[in-house]
Amino acid sequence: MQFAKRLQPLQSNVFADMDVAKTAALSAGRELIDLSLGSSDLPTEPHVIDAIAQSLHDPSTHGYLLFHGTQAFRKAAANWYEQKFGISVNPETEVLPLIGSQEGTAHLPLAILNPGDYALLLDPGYPSHMGGVYLASGQIYSMPLLSENNFLPVFGDIPSEIIAKSKMMVLSYPHNPTTAIAPLAFFQEAVAFCQKHNIVLVHDFPYVDLVFEGREQKTSLAPSIFQADTEKSISIEFFTLSKSYNMGGFRIGYAIGNPELIRALRQVKAAVDFNQYQGILNGAIAALTGSQVGVDAAVNLFQQRRDTFITALNHIGWEVPTPTATMYIWAKLPPIWNHSSVDFCTKLVKETGVAVSPGSGFGKSGEGYVRFALVHNPSILKTAVERIAEFLY
Repeated sequence: MQFAKRLQPLQSNVFADMDVAKTAALSAGRELIDLSLGSSDLPTEPHVIDAIAQSLHDPSTHGYLLFHGTQAFRKAAANWYEQKFGISVNPETEVLPLIGSQEGTAHLPLAILNPGDYALLLDPGYPSHMGGVYLASGQIYSMPLLSENNFLPVFGDIPSEIIAKSKMMVLSYPHNPTTAIAPLAFFQEAVAFCQKHNIVLVHDFPYVDLVFEGREQKTSLAPSIFQADTEKSISIEFFTLSKSYNMGGFRIGYAIGNPELIRALRQVKAAVDFNQYQGILNGAIAALTGSQVGVDAAVNLFQQRRDTFITALNHIGWEVPTPTATMYIWAKLPPIWNHSSVDFCTKLVKETGVAVSPGSGFGKSGEGYVRFALVHNPSILKTAVERIAEFLY
């Protein structure tokens, strides 16, 4: 049996290899502390669950849901953006419901790229950004993210021959895995670059609320791309309710953007699936329009976990910068291990039961780092660091 060549780049998956290592550790009797997956362990808020539960008993929600039926959700999303960023959004032409933002980043290349066209991607970056380009038979130019550049790409380093063949650029700040935040000036530079070269600018924005600095002043340090591209001339932004509202398993998100880009993505989506179940959209509406106390509480909790974990790492001699956003710690490996993050992670979970993500799984420039996901309470995080200390020393 023969398969399409586009599947070949998808065969290598570090995270699948880590799943094998975790399974082997469990089989050997290790007690697993899994810090490798960015899936929130916090519960969805009760008022969101209630909205979904009430929908289950309404037979009118049980059928296919076409675009018109998503109007209330699209209005809620548009209002959420306007309240948060002061950005006017047309819910009819500039909003598209998605089954999580990953659907958007994976499907948009099908609407933008012809075979052989380039996409400019962050390295390290989220793996699905690469997968979508490969499925569209596109090519990838990796923009290295280095600590000396605050984990921001340098557009001037992109070769002119690559720029000439590039049709889209994907950014994502606050950034997974490096935890970096991009200032508005950087987004303005990115918008100007993409406008000059007729490149679609994609911003994956799942961690908009998970920012720890500036919260007392109610001024987020994580800008929307539309604070730079105020006319929505070449940009599209993806938001998911997985992180802010702990709804990862419900698979609900949306795109905000240039009407032509929204229309193009909608065409791809129409060929692949219908919309999410109406009851889940009702829950998402409740999340976006209801009390945001749960969001604040979650951010406070992740900040406490961050502080606990960083303090514990520093105590054992592993100096790691304190991140200002996301639910992760991006840690440079001790020199003896920096040649292979995969070796470190597989041996760590085998010998201690602590599972973390190898930096190389996010791209070539991630080698020499590991990512910790803060998805356990502080006492378990402390235990994880104690086990890591035994492994290192």
